[in-house]
Amino acid sequence: MNGPRVLSFLIENWTLVALAVVSGGALIWPALARGAQGGAISPQEAVRLINREKAVVIDVCEPQEYAAGHVTGSRSIPLASLGGSKDLPSNKALPLVVVCASGARASRAVGQLRKAGYENAKVLGGGLKAWREASLPVESSKP
Repeated sequence: MNGPRVLSFLIENWTLVALAVVSGGALIWPALARGAQGGAISPQEAVRLINREKAVVIDVCEPQEYAAGHVTGSRSIPLASLGGSKDLPSNKALPLVVVCASGARASRAVGQLRKAGYENAKVLGGGLKAWREASLPVESSKP
């Protein structure tokens, strides 16, 4: 007998129900968006992939940014030249950790890499900034 009461409540308070649905969607959306991208990984997770699974770090910054500072041992492949780069590993099963200054270009790069068959490409969440904040090694090419 509670069915008609619930239906009546929902009809009379449709604005509250709509607000609850929209609020819930807004809370869930970031998690769904991360899941669609494969999610960004933390600097600690990147180190684990590098040490245990021989992940290759790909820096998609411009050459002058890369020279100013980059993850130690990373390969410089600017985003604009990523598609035809010979510096990508031939083994497409290897994990790739893609980094840029903040993570925005790296997200686009991961999309390109996955289309090219690199299914294990991951974005370093927060980019080089997060790497530095975690006190992990950075090197520069400038004198």
